Amino acid sequence: MEFTFSWERQTITRRNISAGDMDAERKALQSTAYPEVQTFCQKHGLMFEVVDLRWGIRNIEATDHLTTELCLEEVDRCWKTSIGPAFVALIGDQYGPCLVPSRIDEKEWEVLRAHLTARPSDLELVARHFRRDENAVPPTYILQAPGTGEACEPEEATLTSVLRSGAQKAWSLGLITQEQWQRYHRSVIEWEIERGLLSSEDRDQGATVFLREIQDLHKHIFEDCTLRMVDWLADGCLDTDAQNLLSSLKGHITDMHPGVLKAHRLPWSRDLVNPKNKTHARYLKELGEQFVVRANHQVLTRLRELDTAGQELAWLYQEIRHHLWQSSEFTQTFCGRQELLAQLGQQLRHDDSKQHTPLVLFGPPGIGKTALMCKLAEQMPRLLGHKTVTILRLLGTSQMSSDARSLLKSICFQVCLAYGLPLPPAQVLDAHTRVVQFFHTLLHTVSCRNFESLVLLLDAMDDLDSVRRARRVPWLPLNCPPSVHLILSACSGALGVLDTLQRVLLDPEAYWEVKPLSGNQGQEMIQLLLAAARRTLSPVHTDLLWASLPECGNPGQLRLAFEEARRWASFTVPAPLATTAEEATHQLCARLEQTHGRLLVAHVLGYIVSSRHGLSEAELKDVLSLDDEVLQDVYRDWTPPSKELLRFPPLLWVRLRRDLGYYLARRPVDGFTLLAIAHRQLVEVVRERYLSGSERAKRHGLLADFFSGTWSQGTKKLITLPLVGKPLNLDRKVAPQPLWFSDVVANLRKLKELPYHLLHSGRLEELKQEVLGSMSWISCRGISGGIEDLLDDFDLCAPHLDSPEVGLVREALQLCRPAVELRGMERSLLYTELLARLHFFATSHPALVGQLCQQAQNWFRLCSHPVLVPLGGFLQPPGGPLRATLSGCHKDSDDFHNSIPFIFSLVNQGISKLTSILIVARSKCSQLIYSPLPWPAAGEVRCVKIFAKGTLAISTSKDYTLRLWNLLSGQEKFTIWDGGSKNPTEPQIWNLHVDEAHKVVYSASGSKINAWNLETADLVFHILGDVSDPWMCMAVLASQATLLTVSRDGVVSLWSSATGKLQGKQHMSSIKEETPTCAVSVQKQGKLVTGFSNGSICLVSSKGDRLLEKLPDAVRFLVVSEDESLLAAGFRRSVRIFLADSRGFRRFMAMDLEHEDMVETAVFGTENNLIITGSLDALIQVWSLSEHGTLLDILEGVGAPVSLLARGGALVASASPQSSSFKVWDLSNAHRSRAPAPFLDRTGLTAVSHNGSYVYFPKIGDKNKVTIWNLAEGEEQDSLDTSSEVRCLEVAEQRKLLFTGLVSGVVLVFPLNSRQDVICIPPPEARKAVNCMSLSKCEDRLAIAYDNIVLVLDITPGDPCPVIDGPRYTFYTQLPETLSNVAILTDYRVVYGMTNGDLFLYECANSKVFPLEAHRSRVTCVEVSHKEQLVVSGSEDALLCLWDLQARRWKFEMSYTSSYCRGVQCACFSKDDKYVYVGLKDRSILVWSVLDGTLLTVQFVHAVVNRIIPTTGGFIAPTRHGYLIRERFQCLSARALPQDSLTNFKKAVWMVKSRQREELVAAAGAPQNLESESAQGNETKSNKCSQVCLIV
Repeated sequence: MEFTFSWERQTITRRNISAGDMDAERKALQSTAYPEVQTFCQKHGLMFEVVDLRWGIRNIEATDHLTTELCLEEVDRCWKTSIGPAFVALIGDQYGPCLVPSRIDEKEWEVLRAHLTARPSDLELVARHFRRDENAVPPTYILQAPGTGEACEPEEATLTSVLRSGAQKAWSLGLITQEQWQRYHRSVIEWEIERGLLSSEDRDQGATVFLREIQDLHKHIFEDCTLRMVDWLADGCLDTDAQNLLSSLKGHITDMHPGVLKAHRLPWSRDLVNPKNKTHARYLKELGEQFVVRANHQVLTRLRELDTAGQELAWLYQEIRHHLWQSSEFTQTFCGRQELLAQLGQQLRHDDSKQHTPLVLFGPPGIGKTALMCKLAEQMPRLLGHKTVTILRLLGTSQMSSDARSLLKSICFQVCLAYGLPLPPAQVLDAHTRVVQFFHTLLHTVSCRNFESLVLLLDAMDDLDSVRRARRVPWLPLNCPPSVHLILSACSGALGVLDTLQRVLLDPEAYWEVKPLSGNQGQEMIQLLLAAARRTLSPVHTDLLWASLPECGNPGQLRLAFEEARRWASFTVPAPLATTAEEATHQLCARLEQTHGRLLVAHVLGYIVSSRHGLSEAELKDVLSLDDEVLQDVYRDWTPPSKELLRFPPLLWVRLRRDLGYYLARRPVDGFTLLAIAHRQLVEVVRERYLSGSERAKRHGLLADFFSGTWSQGTKKLITLPLVGKPLNLDRKVAPQPLWFSDVVANLRKLKELPYHLLHSGRLEELKQEVLGSMSWISCRGISGGIEDLLDDFDLCAPHLDSPEVGLVREALQLCRPAVELRGMERSLLYTELLARLHFFATSHPALVGQLCQQAQNWFRLCSHPVLVPLGGFLQPPGGPLRATLSGCHKDSDDFHNSIPFIFSLVNQGISKLTSILIVARSKCSQLIYSPLPWPAAGEVRCVKIFAKGTLAISTSKDYTLRLWNLLSGQEKFTIWDGGSKNPTEPQIWNLHVDEAHKVVYSASGSKINAWNLETADLVFHILGDVSDPWMCMAVLASQATLLTVSRDGVVSLWSSATGKLQGKQHMSSIKEETPTCAVSVQKQGKLVTGFSNGSICLVSSKGDRLLEKLPDAVRFLVVSEDESLLAAGFRRSVRIFLADSRGFRRFMAMDLEHEDMVETAVFGTENNLIITGSLDALIQVWSLSEHGTLLDILEGVGAPVSLLARGGALVASASPQSSSFKVWDLSNAHRSRAPAPFLDRTGLTAVSHNGSYVYFPKIGDKNKVTIWNLAEGEEQDSLDTSSEVRCLEVAEQRKLLFTGLVSGVVLVFPLNSRQDVICIPPPEARKAVNCMSLSKCEDRLAIAYDNIVLVLDITPGDPCPVIDGPRYTFYTQLPETLSNVAILTDYRVVYGMTNGDLFLYECANSKVFPLEAHRSRVTCVEVSHKEQLVVSGSEDALLCLWDLQARRWKFEMSYTSSYCRGVQCACFSKDDKYVYVGLKDRSILVWSVLDGTLLTVQFVHAVVNRIIPTTGGFIAPTRHGYLIRERFQCLSARALPQDSLTNFKKAVWMVKSRQREELVAAAGAPQNLESESAQGNETKSNKCSQVCLIV
């Protein structure tokens, strides 16, 4: 027996058991002990496997020579791959048979033959059974298998006796060694125990021996019941020699390894070992328990040792070892190619000191590319002539080398370790685009060190999954910097990866063809292979081999021929070999079928090829144990040994595995070693022979059954065996397949394989319900593999499913990506994200989406840690315009936000190709990252123009260079030095114009214009300007062949665009004392539209200038539509649209497009029916031009001013200089109403009534009105006219009143249930705007705050509406700063905050003011608890304070430090005053415990929350996205600690200070400066923290 444990940390544990007469013990272990150990191992990330090679087969097979050899090989393999338990022996009272050696070396044969000559019959017997094989090195005598129908047992016994006699004589004379003598005297059991235990002294930890002794057995030795318990001779006598050898073996074990021995003594019984006997049953139970304890202990011991040794990078070391081992296998028999190696070395040395393209080795399959790459890696130091770092990856041979994401990760780690550089941080590894950029930056870093050359060899690009599927290599460096070399290999022939590479690597000198070997080199290769296998070929066999391979130079085909020829014995006459690789592969399959049976070969190879990543041996044997066809074939001639369970006999697989040999690959995947077919040709033949028609679906179907766990954990499966004749319901004892083996160990194999097999077996409904529609599956897959793997699964399945629901879930997961990258993947985040996005569709799509929502709600009910539970949808739902949020340049420090996108362009292509067509130019990085171009680190990119239908780009940078790029290949075509100086004060290039017709690019700065030829990079002409009056605008008017400039003082100059000669100069007549601010050329009209600092817009042409429009303020930008029929001018908070006419342009609409903040940029839609604008308030607004400026949508940008917009088709990308990410929107359906429709509020001044049924906000386009939005219907219900701009809104829910604070200072009070009886509260002074308002918790007091005045009014019940009296009190702050927030209590106390951070408590009744400890910045919110005993205040510096109003000092103070936090937006107390809900400007909501100041949970909601309103058990909160958050806070334990939601929180530190703790510390003798900062001061600077929540 053998046990195999596969460990998640890239290590495998194996255990071998030898057993003789122990059938009862075997069955007991199988039924109880094995499942228990299996469960234990799975919980620790291990795979448990039992291999008992003698189980399930006939006795004649159990004792043959091949079985014995295989058993010994398995023992060695167990110890080689084991991390702990490796060998178990069950020893009873039987020594077992001694087999005749299957091979005898020539010298040993001659010695034995010499001692057998005296007895010719013996000599003739031996000679008849052995034949000399001269193809073995040295020659060997081979035992011949008995012919069909021969009675071999008596003759074999005689043969054994003869050979033992001869060996005994030879040993006594010293002619053979003791080891040779033992080959004729040891039993199979002793051989296995010797190999597994006694051959080494250090095997106590991994071995166990169970010894069973039956008392008084010798007294009953001749009774019938004991005949099968001991050894007997052929003549019926007791084999005393065997019994003596057994006693000696037991003593040897006791002496050498007493610690592994577990002895059991049983009283004699006629039924021997019978589970029905109570004594025996107790023994079997104890045996199983000991087995479990011992195995579990061995596993834990080894795991602790490995943990102590440190295994953080064990995955990387295993990956490196794997490729080095594979490489050594290939280089052992490498021959020829010396000239090609020398040429490659010369090319590498030539390229080492300059920028160069990667090299590509190509040739047909099997030509020897892999061997050449391995030889290159081995000889690289010699070829380059100096010290190098060489990294080799044989792609597709391991999990980490099968997809681009994992490949780049492993390479980056290895390069960093080799050069002593910092490892990639977690935030880089979270996103593939960041890994790509890190990889490119790393190559440049290595190059700049100029210390050691780096050589990356990537073999078999065809086997990289992402390349094979997408036919794209966007991550590939298309130019290598000095001292960095990249060598690839790819197959030629059918359309594949080589064609992809040729489209991006255009240099023909980069491609090196690998040609066939010469005839002599082919023969040399065969000789090397034969020598390595210790074989040779007779002349007859040699002629036969080369007759089948005339002048064959294909190493792959030569290897196939060798694998057949190595099996030829010199006395055999083999069949001719196949002449092609395909025929040779079919010949291999035919040979395997003849030896092992067609059905077994077909199913085994079919399962391996059908698997997604391969199968472990344990999995393969489990799958075969579920395959009724295989089992019926196996048990055709005998019955299985057990009546309770049925398994596939492991010996049959081990035999087949041995014959597959070279064709079977072992690949490390997820810490397990999986079996795969090593050669493409064999894979294709297997698909052709065994997986045609319905067979393919059958293989996938059974694999799906296995990985879904259908027949595990005791579930029995019916089968009818040929010799039984009736259905049997038997347990197949296959491994259980839960999603989670433990709280931290996921079932990675199930996660990766099951979707693939359900899809390809056609079980699509099961796929939707059990995988894509299962929250348990989605969360397990996301947590264990990340959002990328989860999306990969949906991308795999979605094209085959006609299900819009799957598309909704997939898009919802895509929208989750920013939150996952920011907060980390954990359950509550994923459940929240999906529930809050999909809840909108739960009713309309109940089958999948509704099911997911129900599962999420059920999970929240049972969630043990504090969590916010969504009660409805409130996040951006799928189906909306947002397509992707992409991260930019990574910085592992505070410089993350200094990576600024300066300008970008988007080519008119689909979102699926976004990564290859989007160019983002960044300062500091100075790199075009999403099409990773080799941009130098000299200076930031200033301007980019894309032309030639999106295939070329020209860019300028701060280093005064122009660079022309091929966007299809990513290669730089040339670099031009534009003649600038190193003086940083000199004006930079601010404009580029490309004249495609004449193939010229014009670059302009304030003092010069250069024209360059786009083909030759030659200077066409150069124009110098007047430094004292620099040019501000430039345009090339192609129709007039004129270059036009406008200077700061309004001088218009005309130049020839062909020669650069001055044609005229004049002052503008239409403007006076204005400076140009922006311009845009209109080629069809031959004019330059120019905007000026005082609001003028002029049309400038070669014929003069004309004033088009006078705007109220400076023109910030000008844009024209693609067909130049529309013009947009941005000024202050407005955009004005113009329509082209015969005189230039005229006003298109009477009204301007009004914004809430300064408008920054704009872009027209594809059909001129839309205009998209971006503003300083981080909003993107979509306007309909066909509907006279109707606002269609408001989109949330990236949390920073939207100053960059670019359009490509229906796609629009938005970005900001203050953000490291950008968003891509699909506006193709902008006119389509969205369900549910969000309320379009741009001000953040929202109020909510009727428990969240209605939302109130200033009307778009008319702030003198308040929109009433019906959330249930998703539409505007009514509007209220306020006659003045609205500044703030408050709702008295109980009193049914809406308070509107106006710019005029008036507060209008509208009854919610009627449109009459509007109450007007006048201001205390004329022309004072209302800053803020507050209602007491009982809604009986109202506070109105102006700049420095507060009014306090009473609200009393009345009919038909409440009565507002007062003001009862009026007080002045008498401070230079203005009021920013106010809160009123029922007893007329007022808490108010100032813009400078000061905070005060004012008692109106006593006219007393009490200064509270100040915040460090503007107070953004002040809220009173419902019992009016506490107050919470927040500020822009993200400081929260919880105040005790009785003591007038803070109880807890929480500070929040984050690279992306922008302060507190709003806060409120829960209804029971136990918690504080806080909305942050970083688009998060947190829950803070009032009891002890503990931060309980943090939730990222993607939008700024305008206000939070408490409800029973939770809150509602309107957001800037136009949705209403409705959540319940669940905290099952009164003292629950924050757990899940804070575990993976990134780049943020929370610090909570407790006043009580500080006072206790001070009283205990702490430094006095802690208590000197008392509540009387304006600022607390204590460094003592009572609680620190580090969220990393």
